Amino acid sequence: MAKDRLPVTAAVRVLRERGVEFTHHPYMYVDRGGTEVSARELGVPEHAVIKTLIMEDDRGTPLVVLMHGDREVSTKNLARLIGAKSVAPCAPAVADRHSGYQVGGTSPFGTRRAMPVYMERSIAELPCAYINGGRRGYLVGMLPADIVRVLQPVLADIATAAAD
Repeated sequence: MAKDRLPVTAAVRVLRERGVEFTHHPYMYVDRGGTEVSARELGVPEHAVIKTLIMEDDRGTPLVVLMHGDREVSTKNLARLIGAKSVAPCAPAVADRHSGYQVGGTSPFGTRRAMPVYMERSIAELPCAYINGGRRGYLVGMLPADIVRVLQPVLADIATAAAD
């Protein structure tokens, strides 16, 4: 994506409508590169790059999980928190249907379907968070307080160390 042609995605429209100040951060997307690549390309700590994960509980109910790029979600702790037997990531095609975004470009803002949002509590303590803007190779930088204000997520302690 050319830096002079910034996308106007559903996420960007929601952020503008809600009066969120954000910065544009396009980068060269690498398939399966994840937050490690985006953090390196932008020159920011991977901990500040926030993954948007679409998951489902054992009843097939979808939910959004926001997690630090260098951490994983404890699905056991999340299931316990929401009163489910289990929680697991959706298959990519299912995640695409729920969110309206393509995996690798999923934003928690402007999803096709309203879903509950769960956010790792420590994200709120970051000075700046970089989160997907609704397209592969495009992050937006913003204050975590704006993420909380717009999404009204449940703040939870659901992070574990990333698997190597």
